[in-house]
Amino acid sequence: MSLLQALVLGVIQGLTEFLPISSTAHLRVVPAFLGWDDPGAAFTAVIQIGTLVAVVAYFWSDIVRLARAWLLGLTAGKPLASPDAKLAWMIAVGTIPIVVCGLTFQKQIKSELRSLYVIAAAAIALALVLMLAEGWLKRRLRQGQAPRTMPVLNWTDALVVGLAQALALLPGASRSGVTITACLFRGMERSTAARFSFLLSLPAILAAGAYELYKDRAELLATREHMLALLIATAVSGVVGYASIAFLLSYLKNHTTWLFIAYRLVLGGLILVLLVLGNLQS
Repeated sequence: MSLLQALVLGVIQGLTEFLPISSTAHLRVVPAFLGWDDPGAAFTAVIQIGTLVAVVAYFWSDIVRLARAWLLGLTAGKPLASPDAKLAWMIAVGTIPIVVCGLTFQKQIKSELRSLYVIAAAAIALALVLMLAEGWLKRRLRQGQAPRTMPVLNWTDALVVGLAQALALLPGASRSGVTITACLFRGMERSTAARFSFLLSLPAILAAGAYELYKDRAELLATREHMLALLIATAVSGVVGYASIAFLLSYLKNHTTWLFIAYRLVLGGLILVLLVLGNLQS
């Protein structure tokens, strides 16, 4: 991998990790379209650490508040005494499904599921599900039901969104896409859906990145060039990812997710057309 390729992949990761359009799909499709080698699932997981840093930086005050409440609750023997402590435990519970599924299906995730046919199908299918979620939320609002915000989230929300996050292991699904979709089905306002999605992603991204870096360290860190490419891609993804978070939270305050639905449909359709024409190899 050249340094230019690492730079491009870092930008792609940062732009697409938090937008509901699938970073894995783009990290698989763009290199294939440009004639580059597939960077691989391990490389993809490790450079997500850059976007993890972006989430931590953007939500630093929230993270400190939740961690303090969690610790105070434990030391006082009342782990669910405050809303912040409860939210911290909900994030932990919501992380369990993706950890279990990730360890169970890691072989498939790294091999046959990275097929461009699978990615195209996932991009289109999840766009249609997100479309249904938008319709569901719109109907709730028409019926006079107020959109739900962070203080009223419950254990069912954590479990449902956590189970949805496990679907993000399917390349093309999008972590933020599936979790925001689940949040909308739970009646959350869009900005709350994005915020909860980002906070829920923290443990999963950290665990996946650390695990892949340790497991495939011999390959990822084989030479100075390997290490430099990994470092550049990770750093760039963090900077671009921070801007991506700010954009999405601001955008969803006044807009729906229809822009991303349309993009996913076009992306999935384009991949299928290029595969059929032989311009891409699955």
